[in-house]
Amino acid sequence: MTVWPGRLVPLAPDAEGLALAVAALESGSVVGVPTDTVYGLAVDPTHPGAVDQLFALKQRPTDVALPVLVDGPEHLSLVAGSLDSAARHLAERYWPGPLTLVVPRRRGFTVDLGGPRSSGQTVGVRWPDHDLVRRLCRSLGPLAVTSANLHGARPATSAQQVADAFEGSGALAVVLDGGRCEGIPSTVVECRGPAFRCLREGAIPWADLHGRDQPRPTPRTDR
Repeated sequence: MTVWPGRLVPLAPDAEGLALAVAALESGSVVGVPTDTVYGLAVDPTHPGAVDQLFALKQRPTDVALPVLVDGPEHLSLVAGSLDSAARHLAERYWPGPLTLVVPRRRGFTVDLGGPRSSGQTVGVRWPDHDLVRRLCRSLGPLAVTSANLHGARPATSAQQVADAFEGSGALAVVLDGGRCEGIPSTVVECRGPAFRCLREGAIPWADLHGRDQPRPTPRTDR
């Protein structure tokens, strides 16, 4: 879907802008969205080819799985099974907010989000504290979202930065302007039963999750 044949212009998140974003996502295109951390690139993961297009646009290695954003427990149940004790405790404490939980997938959720073969058994999921992206989720269901930058570059903190970074790519159809998003990328935690481990320290300090006597997690990128 091409909204403008020329320069990519960030859209106001009004009714018209949201309608264009929804239409772009439904067509399988990539949309730039503000979140409670930084700007993201979103696709409908159930649309054939959309996830591949997002990997190509970002130039992101496909061995790093994409996380999914949801809006509440109903959406969570579409991609993940019932949360085990550790995941449930962390979700109750930090959601909505900047915490991505890597948990077992719901059996019927077979969408390929990238990553190693073992990642087909799990999904990284987050309930963001940002009304605009949650409204998109309410319209379309869970969205695959990654930070809005070329792989290895700094995440965009404004809609114009997103538009400038991907100008002329053709795959990015719409950028919604939600103002400055200067948060820190989410903390990523893998949960299995009562156990959990921090895969990437982000907005939530590792010490708050593990205790100050625990070893610092190995750095991970792009979630």
